[in-house]
Amino acid sequence: HKFDPITQQHYYNLHTVFAAVDKAERSYGVDAVVEQQKSKLNAQIKSATEEIAAINKAIADTAGDTYKRLKEEADQFTEAAKLKTRMAAYGYHSQISAAVDKEEWLQVDLGESVAISEIRIHPTSDDFNQIGNGFGFPTRFRIECSDDPTFKESSVVADQTKFDYPNVGLAFYSSSPESVAARYVRITATKLTARLNDYIMAISEIVVLDEAGQNIALNKTTSAATSIEQGERWGKQNATDGIWPLPMDVSKTQQRASLLLRAEVELKKARTPERVKRLSELAKLVKDAQAALDAQPAGRMVYAAATEFNPRGGFQPTKGKPRQINVLYRGDILKPGDPAIPGTIPVFANSADTFQLPEDHTEGDRRAALAHWLTRNDHPLTWRSIVNRIWQYHFGRGIVNSSNDFGRMGELPTHPRLLDWLAAEFRDNGQSIKDLHRLIVSSSTYRQAATHNEKNATIDGGNRFLWRMNRRRLSAEEIRDSILMVSGRLDNRMGGEGYYLFELERPEHSPHYEYHKHDPRDVKSHRRSIYRFIVRSQPDPFMTALDCADSSQSTPTRDETITSIQALALLNNKFNLAMAEYFAEDLQQSEQDLTSQVKLAFERITGRTPAVNDLEALVQYAQQHDLANVCRLLYNLNEFVYVD
Repeated sequence: HKFDPITQQHYYNLHTVFAAVDKAERSYGVDAVVEQQKSKLNAQIKSATEEIAAINKAIADTAGDTYKRLKEEADQFTEAAKLKTRMAAYGYHSQISAAVDKEEWLQVDLGESVAISEIRIHPTSDDFNQIGNGFGFPTRFRIECSDDPTFKESSVVADQTKFDYPNVGLAFYSSSPESVAARYVRITATKLTARLNDYIMAISEIVVLDEAGQNIALNKTTSAATSIEQGERWGKQNATDGIWPLPMDVSKTQQRASLLLRAEVELKKARTPERVKRLSELAKLVKDAQAALDAQPAGRMVYAAATEFNPRGGFQPTKGKPRQINVLYRGDILKPGDPAIPGTIPVFANSADTFQLPEDHTEGDRRAALAHWLTRNDHPLTWRSIVNRIWQYHFGRGIVNSSNDFGRMGELPTHPRLLDWLAAEFRDNGQSIKDLHRLIVSSSTYRQAATHNEKNATIDGGNRFLWRMNRRRLSAEEIRDSILMVSGRLDNRMGGEGYYLFELERPEHSPHYEYHKHDPRDVKSHRRSIYRFIVRSQPDPFMTALDCADSSQSTPTRDETITSIQALALLNNKFNLAMAEYFAEDLQQSEQDLTSQVKLAFERITGRTPAVNDLEALVQYAQQHDLANVCRLLYNLNEFVYVD
């Protein structure tokens, strides 16, 4: 840091705390009871899945030397089996299923009954959920041939429905039927393949060779039980387009697949009846828990911090496993330095700036450690910073005027003992923001008037020591909300979706935010300004005129200017014109005669009864220009927009 004793290492240590967290679209539940039930079901699924993995590992460990030898031989062809060139058209992809045992099928119409010598099924390759080669290839399936498109009568030429077919990458599955002639060839998945939290069937190509070795399925019509039709990427017709992903070496890839299949046979021998039974029980438990989870009400989609979300290309979720963060000296990504350690910036003299976490800690443990560090009783910043900012909201400036900077370049507190006392009171008495507000506003300092005193002004012209109350202008949001309130139109509902103060045009490309086309009479926009939709690149002109803060930057204190534009905005903006009419209508319904209506309007705006001469002038103005224009004039009073 340029001024404070914070090193690059400290920044990276703090970054490491959030190394497993991304920002993404994810489901957010608002019902605590539902979320507790979801957590319980997810815990059951996780526990069962971990036990399944442990049993499968135990089976592999006891499978014997033949299994291990076959696996080692297959591993020698790993490089040869890698994807050579990715194609634009990936192949066929079924609709997503929540059930693993939902049947999906894909068939090709050869046009006429033809003698078939070989059928090949080529896998796809897709990086979704980091699956890669073999993506979606059915776990259990059969291949049938028939002259009947409904397959009421058919010949099964390959049956892979008895045990799971392993993922052999880009190696194609081959079946060579004897003495079979048919017009239709169908592959039916009886057990789908896991994708993320769901199941699918996906294949790249169906190749049907005749006795001359020609692919008679090329460009032939296909049909399917279900299909995702997604441009060039996915579509059932892609299964006969003659394009499929190729490995680096086709021959070695097929050898690798043969070795893996033989290893699977050896693995099957190690599955004892007890293990098979337990795996079946666990699979049922996962299925039932997933069904119960799917039956729960869906959460609201939000863009927020997430460790689990649907992957998009190379943007993959961490699933709670923190990424390794290396210190990049001078920002050079090609020369990563030492790994950063979860920690924070040093604010204590000679204190540790890294967290003492166990080796098997979770990503949540890191964030919890940061939270505990921030809220420890002897933290020199947290409690002072909070009370200083609340003080600033009431007095216009904090005890430390640089509320965003308590470091070496920050200002010294005007009342250091008061700051410490307030911080201790807040920390030790329930940490209630409401109680802190009550303590401040009930003080004699807060209850002072803004009356000028020449003697005091000579000593402290900036009123740093608060010998009087600072006169404060309402913020842009407060002015808008106050206008809605006095007009009788403020909607005080809490929570829910926000609203636009503009008309959105051409949202699909280069959106236009047309503030001047918005109808201020739209009741959806009569809620408090905190719920308005903010466009950082194109702020609301009316709010900007009233010194509304730039939402794209951290703004510790609002600028306060006095310009003619503000007066013109309060007089002529469409919002103020509409609210003035509503205000006048409300006054006319509340009082019978014009004088009483004007008097009530003045009382609502200023909180006091008007002087006789002021009332007479306003009534005369109302007689000449109507009551709504009096309301417009009252919106411009200093007594309305300033707090003494």
